Amino acid sequence: MSDIEKSIERFLSDLSENHEELPEYITGPKSSKKGAFPKVLYSGPVWDQREILAIMKSVLTGKWISSGEQVRKFEKKFSESVDSKDSLMVNSGSSANLVMIGALKKYFNWSDGSEVIISSVGFPTTLNPLIQNNLTPVFVDISLKDLNWNLDHVESKITDRTVAVFSSPVLGNPYDLDRLRSICEPRGIKIIGDNCDSLGTRWRGKNISSYFVASSYSFYPAHHITTGEGGMVSSNNSEIIRIARSLAWWGRDCYCVGASNLLSCGTCGKRFDKWIDGYDEVIDHKYYFVNVGYNLKPLDLQGSIGLVQIEKLPEIHRKRRDYKEKIHNSLERISGVRVLTELPEAETSWFGVPVVCESGELKGRLVRFLEENGIQTRNYFAGNILMHPAYRHLDDFRKYPNANLVLSRVFFVGCSPNYTGETIQYINKVITKYLFNLENK
Repeated sequence: MSDIEKSIERFLSDLSENHEELPEYITGPKSSKKGAFPKVLYSGPVWDQREILAIMKSVLTGKWISSGEQVRKFEKKFSESVDSKDSLMVNSGSSANLVMIGALKKYFNWSDGSEVIISSVGFPTTLNPLIQNNLTPVFVDISLKDLNWNLDHVESKITDRTVAVFSSPVLGNPYDLDRLRSICEPRGIKIIGDNCDSLGTRWRGKNISSYFVASSYSFYPAHHITTGEGGMVSSNNSEIIRIARSLAWWGRDCYCVGASNLLSCGTCGKRFDKWIDGYDEVIDHKYYFVNVGYNLKPLDLQGSIGLVQIEKLPEIHRKRRDYKEKIHNSLERISGVRVLTELPEAETSWFGVPVVCESGELKGRLVRFLEENGIQTRNYFAGNILMHPAYRHLDDFRKYPNANLVLSRVFFVGCSPNYTGETIQYINKVITKYLFNLENK
C-alpha cells in the first residue's frame, strides 16, 4: 500500500469514529427523534468506505480526470456482468438512450420518420431520443396485469415502416420476451432494451440484454448500482458501441480508450495520417469528425466507483428480490390491493414493489397513510406520457385507456438493499396499523 493510500485510510478511519460527519448512505439512516423509526426511502446508494477510497485514490493518483483507464476497466467489467461483448459509459442513463438510438439509426441506416414502437407509459427519456433522432414513436397501451406494454397492441401497430421496438420492463419486471421475439424476429424488427430499472434481471436464465440488439443502463443514485450519475450502453455488436462512443465523444472518429489514449500512434497505428478525403495533408485522427456528436463523457472517478459497485451487484440483486417478496406479502393483506408478480421464465431484479389499487380512492388513502408514517412512495413515473403538455401533439392520450388509469391507481414502494430486518418489521407494522384503523372506523 502506498503512502497516499495509507493516508486516505487514516482519514476515513478518523471520520468513521464520528458517524455524524458521514452521510447516511455510508452510516445507515439516522433518527433525529429518540425511539422514532427513520424515514424508509424507496431507494438509495449502497456505498461504504470502499467507494470513498476509490474516489479519493482516483483523484489523487489517477492519470486522468475525465474518462480514462478506470472508466475503460469498468466498461469491460460491466460487459462481463451483463453478458455483452462491449459497453460505453456516459454521464447518465438518459444520455445512454440518446447515443444508443443515434448509433442504431446510423448502423442500420434507418431513414428519418422510421417507426419505433414504445409503451405509452414510462419515463420521458425512453421517448425523447426517438424524437431527437427524427424517428417516429408509435404508442401502444399497457396490460393492467403486469403494467408492461400489451403485446397484442404491439403486433397490431407494426407497419412496413416499423424498424424497432423499444421497451423498458416495468420496475425491472419483464414481459413475455418469447412472445415479443416471435413477433419481431421474423419481420426483421430490432428489439432495443431500456434496462435502466432492470440491471440483473434474467429471462430463461440469461441476462435480458442477451435478447436485445443494444441495451441502456442508469447509475443514478436510486438505481441498482450508482456512480453518482452515469449510464452505460451495451451490445454484442462492437460497431454499434463504436458509433455510440463517437456520438458521446464530440462525433470524432478516434476510438482509443483507456491506456490506448497514451499510445503515440493510437490503437489504429496510424493516428497521424491523411484522414480527410480531398485534403492531401496529414492530420491527427483525434481531430477527425464523422458524426454530429455531443460531449457526454463521465469522470474517471466514476469508473473507479463503478468497479466497486459492480462487485456488490449479486448481493444487491438477492436483497431486492428478498425484500420485494416480504413487502409484497405484507401489502397484499389489504383488500383491493394487487402487487405485481414475475412470469415463471423471469428472475426479476426488482427496482420497486409495484402496487395496483382497485380504485383511485384506495390509492390516495393508502399513499397518504404510508407517507405520513415515513414510508416513501412513488408514482409509476409519468403515467400516460401523452397526457403531459410536452407530448400531447404526438398522439391522443384518450386512445390508451389502461395507461390513463396508472396515475390514479398505481404506485410503488421501495425494496432497497439498504433495508434491514428492522425495516421490514416496521413496514409490516405500518400495514397492520392501517388495517386496524380500517376495521375500527
